[in-house]
Amino acid sequence: MRITVFGATGGTGLELLRQGLDRTHQITAVVRDATRLPPELRDRLDVVEADMMDPDAIAPAVKDRDAVLSAMGPRDRGPTTVHSAGITSILAAMDRVGARRLLMVSASGLEADAGDGPFTRHVLKPLVVQRLFRHSYADLARAERLLRASDVDWTIVRPSRLRNAGRTNRYRTARDLNLRGGMNTTRADLADCMLELIADRTSVRHVISVAT
Repeated sequence: MRITVFGATGGTGLELLRQGLDRTHQITAVVRDATRLPPELRDRLDVVEADMMDPDAIAPAVKDRDAVLSAMGPRDRGPTTVHSAGITSILAAMDRVGARRLLMVSASGLEADAGDGPFTRHVLKPLVVQRLFRHSYADLARAERLLRASDVDWTIVRPSRLRNAGRTNRYRTARDLNLRGGMNTTRADLADCMLELIADRTSVRHVISVAT
């Protein structure tokens, strides 16, 4: 498959690149600075240096792709528009070239629902997690609303707290519901899940929770 990755130099983005290449996918990494990509990956990728907030600049990178994957995220907990502005730009670029499939990394802490245990649903998420990450979550919520209102074949992927650990091959998923006891997700498991979901038509226009 031909895949484009945004947020390619972050922890999840790098896992998407490595695992996508291992699966023999043709990967395009959209970055501001190509030198931030590991040398062992750089020569195996199609690298596009562009301002991802400019739809005209990124449109060629999403044209004729089987899927576009967004692993964008802010670098701190302050006010941000990285998620919503990035998705706005990606959607505009995809619309111009007729691209259809888009998967975006979100966060399970964004919502508390019936899939959570009582403590997580009524205490941990609303009183701790959502307050701690209030700026990022507010922007993620805006990005999710933009996706839901679009006509692309979107999938929102919500991992639990991300850890920089290897692939376990035993992660769990749920559709449109949080995972009880799903406190952590390795970035490698998240990347594996996203790559599997590309061809999973049952995930289109749904939220997929994932936890290791």
